[in-house]
Amino acid sequence: MKILLDKSEVYNFCKPYIIAEIGANHNGDMDLARKIIDSAKACGADAVKFQSFDHKSLVSKAEYDANTKYNDSPKKHFGSLSDMVEKYYLRKEQHYELKEYCQKIGIGFSSTPFSINEVDLLVDLDVPYIKVASMDINNYALLKYIALTGKPVILSTGMATLGEIEKAIEIIEGTGNLQIILLHCISIYPPAFEDINLRNITMLQQTFPYPVGFSDHSIGTNIPLAAITLGSCIIEKHFTLDKDLPGWDHQISANPDELKQIVKQGNQINTALGVFNRVVSEAEKAKLSKFRRSLVTTKPLPKGTIITAEHFTAKRPGTGIGSHEASYVLGRTLSRDLGEDELINWEDLI
Repeated sequence: MKILLDKSEVYNFCKPYIIAEIGANHNGDMDLARKIIDSAKACGADAVKFQSFDHKSLVSKAEYDANTKYNDSPKKHFGSLSDMVEKYYLRKEQHYELKEYCQKIGIGFSSTPFSINEVDLLVDLDVPYIKVASMDINNYALLKYIALTGKPVILSTGMATLGEIEKAIEIIEGTGNLQIILLHCISIYPPAFEDINLRNITMLQQTFPYPVGFSDHSIGTNIPLAAITLGSCIIEKHFTLDKDLPGWDHQISANPDELKQIVKQGNQINTALGVFNRVVSEAEKAKLSKFRRSLVTTKPLPKGTIITAEHFTAKRPGTGIGSHEASYVLGRTLSRDLGEDELINWEDLI
């Protein structure tokens, strides 16, 4: 199945569609947001993605009351959870500002909504797709509302069992929306290597009739590049200008050098994967005469010699009688004198 995201067709083993997940890495600063967008564009990303929530749409009062202070990481946290949400959430007007900026420089824009109101906002912005966060794979009311927009749905599968993934797909399909892309995802920041289970990409490809990508929270570039070798149609990677910036996700995000590697090497890997059927390229065919072997004499042989196995061996180049044709030479008679280490040709044989 092929699904159109903006102007790109997405399907298993396609040229990977790279989403630079800015999320809340703008830190509430629109100048910083534009700089990150500029960098994502320069790195070759196809799109940037944000997160759409406000002070009331995602976190309850009980959760705010339970997180009034953090001591674990001064780089990530300041003040209370309420303070951070208030600073980091993307205001409605800022969505329009950033969408317009993305259009201006030529990079895709989308976001992950966390409530129905935010879905409506993204529809009004005419985003090319709507991303569902892993936490909402069992939020059936929100899933259905998103599916009813008719836009492609990118569904992250972190924390979900296979049964939960299947149920979420049924909810979306039930609206008549079959534009679904699954993302294998591990909702740990960062995950241990033994928990990543990249073979789940293949499992999801074989289980469901929809394209499968990878939402990556690992450190570095090797895991998303490995996911591309398995045919991931999308790579979603958190992105920042500086891993040392304060905020929730900067430390596990790719920096510009890493995103450039993912884009460049990912495209090279996709090209190198090629086709399933065995083919010999024209460039490789051109090497046949140079690299393969022909029959050559092991010693001087006079005209009239009846050829036996001891009279020849096989050496480069492959322009004479091929080594695989040796059985057709045995017992034949030489029509002329041949020197030592000389190519044997068909016209030399009676």
